[in-house]
Formats: sequence, structure tokens, C-alpha cells
Amino acid sequence: MKGGTVQINWHGTKPVLTLDFHPISGLLATGGADFDIKLWLINSGEAQKKIPTSTYQNSLSHHCSAVNTLRFSKSGDLLASGADGGELIVWKLHSTETGQTWKVLKNLSFHRKDILDLQWSPDGAFLISGSVDNSCIIWDVNKGSVHQLLDSHFHYVQGVAWDPLTKYVASLSSDRTCRVYMNKPQLKTKAVEKMNYVCQHVIAKTEHQSADDSKSSKNHLFHDETLPSFFRRLAWSPDGSFLLVPAGSHKIPPASDAVNTAYAFSRKDFSRPALMLPGASKPVVAVRFCPMAFSLRESDSAGFFKLPYRLIFAVATLNSLYIYDTESAPPIAILAGLHYAAITDIAWSLSAQYLAVSSQDGYCTLVEFETNELGLPIPLAEHKKDLVHENKSPIIDKREEIVIETPADAGSIAENSKKTDVEKNEGKQASPSSISIPISNKPAKRRITPMAIDPK
Repeated sequence: MKGGTVQINWHGTKPVLTLDFHPISGLLATGGADFDIKLWLINSGEAQKKIPTSTYQNSLSHHCSAVNTLRFSKSGDLLASGADGGELIVWKLHSTETGQTWKVLKNLSFHRKDILDLQWSPDGAFLISGSVDNSCIIWDVNKGSVHQLLDSHFHYVQGVAWDPLTKYVASLSSDRTCRVYMNKPQLKTKAVEKMNYVCQHVIAKTEHQSADDSKSSKNHLFHDETLPSFFRRLAWSPDGSFLLVPAGSHKIPPASDAVNTAYAFSRKDFSRPALMLPGASKPVVAVRFCPMAFSLRESDSAGFFKLPYRLIFAVATLNSLYIYDTESAPPIAILAGLHYAAITDIAWSLSAQYLAVSSQDGYCTLVEFETNELGLPIPLAEHKKDLVHENKSPIIDKREEIVIETPADAGSIAENSKKTDVEKNEGKQASPSSISIPISNKPAKRRITPMAIDPK
């Protein structure tokens, strides 16, 4: 594994707010506060044992404001980008005599304010967006029109996610709630069903019983609007078995301070988080799954997931990146001290060779994994079918057994390394920041007990 912050002019020194990998070509698209979308070719550094680098390809210039979010469709034919002021553009890939080029296909207009996150439906026919106008919109891309308006939130919608099994969509807001909507199709004429999402779960608070069961207290599960980020990017696992939600803030009585965390919810039970990932010194602002699944490495797993394969995901806080897999309890790697300002987005390449991170400091970090370093890839298609019919949670409920060991200084690994390197090598490629397996010296143990969530 090699990685570090690539010191090039990504967006004219303006903040890089979003990024995504094209599923076919592997090009990296970045969006920034300079109103531009730029496409980059990622160059492997494996042969030279160096960090990967990027080469500028071309720009997509049509937005009139900062680009906050962009995502490629699964087929790679379409790209959606959302910006300040409610701008939402769908781009289409065209083949020409000299190669391929992106052209504006649709301008989707209805949001009144900044668009902060978006996600494609698995078939690429629909799009969901979340906005500062407190709403989510499901768009019919072919028609270029609003299919459904979801306006139940009371504050900014900062993250949206579409279930790969198409049954649910989810949204996360600074009103301290995560809402899960279920598709309940409406019957139209000639027995044609119309997709219709209805709010089924409002995830907001957790209830804690005192030791003697005489009292119970309710605490919010998520940070309020003072969270210093405009993004709360949540994600479904690629098999749809669970939903991973950032911006968690959990208070463990009798402690007075809340713990920063991300929550995992089983698709079989949204009433309470099945697992917490605490320990970060700063709030979690984004999560993203590696699109591939991998074969199990051990028969006697110490993890909290009972899946017939391994899934890998990245959890980004304001200042660090944690990489987990579903077969082990602690993170398999921690990257910190990467950027001077807040992290804004993370993305995996389809082949799992690269992981990219964007930041408000105007730079991006690239991490490269060697062939099979993450494991042996396996197909997910047959497992998705099994999951639909099973009625079991993919997450082991260990309740009283779950003990997370948190390194005393987990959030500051290599905190000073980047500053030193940059000062010494100003104007040159920065040295890779530390990538390390978390080793705890006299760890602070936290007992984590999943609790019921008040649906109200």
C-alpha cells in the first residue's frame, strides 16, 4: 500500500469538494470551488515503489457555481453533478473520431438552494439529490423531470444513498435524523407500477437504561448543525446488506463527552444501530465502500459481520481516514495528517486499486493497493439474490461483548509528518503521509452496547 497527498494544481488552489472514479476507464473526476469538473488519468507508482500520480485530461465547464458532488452512473455513460444554487447537470459520454467527450444531456431544475449530495439508482434511470433547501428529490433522468419530492427533513440534507437492491433510499440531515424510505409502488393504468418511496424509519435517538433499570435517558445519535462540514455522505454496502451512516455522536453514560462514530444498520432492522465504529478524534463526514467483494481470509473471524465474503470500506473524518473490512474488528489501516483543511469526499476505483480523498485545502490524496493486497476478488451477484430472501441480519449482535480498543492518540497518527515534509520540500511532491496499522499502547477501552432507537 502506497499513498500520499499529490501536490499538483487540482482546482486552482480552490477547495476540492467531491470526486469519483469512472467505472470503465478508471479516470478520476474532481469537482471544486472553481466551478469546474476536471478529469484525471491516475498513474500507478507501484513499479517505482512511489505514490500514484495524476495527469490532467480535460475539463467539463458548464456550472456557474461551486461543484459540491458528482457521481458516475454504474454503466459509465452518464455523470451527474450538483452545485451551489440548485444547479444539477447530467452529462452524457459521446464517442467521436478523436476519442470520447462529455456533453450536457440535461439541466435538472427544481432545487432552490445548494445541492450537497446525489446518488444514481442501480439501473441509471433515476437520480436522488439532497439539498440545503431541506429536501430530497428523485429525478426521472430520461424525462428530465421530478419523479418524487421527499421533504420531511427540517434542515439541510447533506447525504443521500440508494439501496443497490432498489428497495430503499436513505437521507441524512443536519436536523439530526437519518430517514429510510421504502419503495411502495403505486398501480397506474394498464397494470403498470410507478415507483413511490414512503418514509418507513426515522433514526434519531437512542435510549439508555441505567444500571438499576430505574431510569432511562434518550440521546441524539447524530451531530447537530454545528458540525463543521457541509457533507454527511452515507452509503449502502455493495450487496445491500447494511447501511453505513456517518456524523454519529454517541454518549456513553456516565461519561459526559460524546464519542464520534459511524453506525452500521442491518437492512433487516433499522430500529437500532447494530454496530458502532467509535474512536475518531473528529466527526465522521463520509463513508464509502470498495465496490468489490473479497474471499474470507480466516475461518475463525474476530469481526462483527457474518458474511460469506469480505467487504472493505473507508470512513473519513474531518482530518483522517480509517479503512475497515468486515472480517476484523479494528481498522486495517489509518491515514492521518494528510490535509491542512477538512476532508470532503472519498472514492474507490472499480478495480479496488485506488482510493482517493479530496479536501478543502485544494489537494487530493491517492492511495494505491498492490494486486490482491486487499484479498482475492469474488463476484457478488449470486449473494445478492440470497440476501433478498434471507431474514437474518448480516451483523453479529454481540451486545455486551463488544469492546472497542481506541488508541490514545488514534486521531493524530502522523499529525506533524505532512507539515514537516511540506516545509522541507516546498514546491516539490510531498512525501507520503503515514499509513499504519493502528497499534494501541495502553488503550482506552469503551464498552459499546447497541440500543433501541426511538422512531419518533
